[in-house]
This record gives sequence, structure tokens and C-alpha cells, in this order.
Amino acid sequence: MKSIVFAFCFFLLSTVTAQSVTKTFPDDFLGIYKGELNITTERGSQKIPMEFHLLKTDSIHKFDYKLVYNNSPRNYTLIVKDKEKGLFEIDENNGIILPTAFNLNVLYSFFEVQGNFLSTRIDFSSANELEFEILFSRLQNKTKTGGISKEIPEVFGYPITVFQKAKLVKN
Repeated sequence: MKSIVFAFCFFLLSTVTAQSVTKTFPDDFLGIYKGELNITTERGSQKIPMEFHLLKTDSIHKFDYKLVYNNSPRNYTLIVKDKEKGLFEIDENNGIILPTAFNLNVLYSFFEVQGNFLSTRIDFSSANELEFEILFSRLQNKTKTGGISKEIPEVFGYPITVFQKAKLVKN
């Protein structure tokens, strides 16, 4: 009987302890992640090597944020705007700054560039790995439906033409 009570107490204590551990972005997700990026377009699919680096800098509000595609690095800076609200920016270090939000272990960004709409998503939900995703739509391919009455609003759709997805493992 004592062993059952002990096992139950140990289980209860470990469950409470596990639930009380909360991770803070970006501090608890720092590291170098590597894997393969799958790119799918209407012309077919390809795979290329990919890395994601999220590293500390001398500033508590700035982090190195590097994407490496096919051994070609893109060096960016992640800037903390309001950590409690999950508000960040990705500075491409060339005058382009993208608003970014972190919610429930996922970093999101939406932006338009040169007539294209992109959605980025980096999911840090798994221990020591992440899922990276970019969806791409040409604004010229926008569809319009609805709008036939006050009760049915006009709705614009953006057909996705490029899918980029990777599962990257922390080294």
C-alpha cells in the first residue's frame, strides 16, 4: 500500500512540476536547427538543405536570426518589442522590418512584397525541433466571392501557389 501511495504522490508531483514549467521566447528556443526544406510549386517539388539560427547578441532586446538555404545565409535580427504580448520584429538589416507575433509556441508573420503575399510560421512546440513553413500567393490571383447582400460580405481569397515546409532539428 505504501508503494502505491508513494507512486501516486510522485506522479502527482511530477505532473504539477511539468505543468508549471513555462518556456519564454526567444530565450528558451535559442540554438541552431538543421534539416531539409521541401518546396512545392505548380511545376513540381524540390528539397534543399536548410538551417535556422536563433542566437543571443550583446543586447537583451536583439537576437541573431539567420535563415540558411542551400548553404546561402540570410542574416536578420529578431527584435523584442513587447515580450509579454508576444510582439517582435524581424529586421532584414536592409531597411525592411517585418512585424512578427509569438503565440502558443508559434512565431507568425504576414507580409506583402512585389505583388506577392507571404505567410510565415515557425512552430517550436516540439522539444529540440521546429516546424518551418512559408505559404506564398500572388496578389494578382486574388479571387472575389460573396458581396451579394448586406448579410453576405465580399470575401477575397488568395490561392496558394508555393508551399515551403521543413522540420528542423536542434544541434
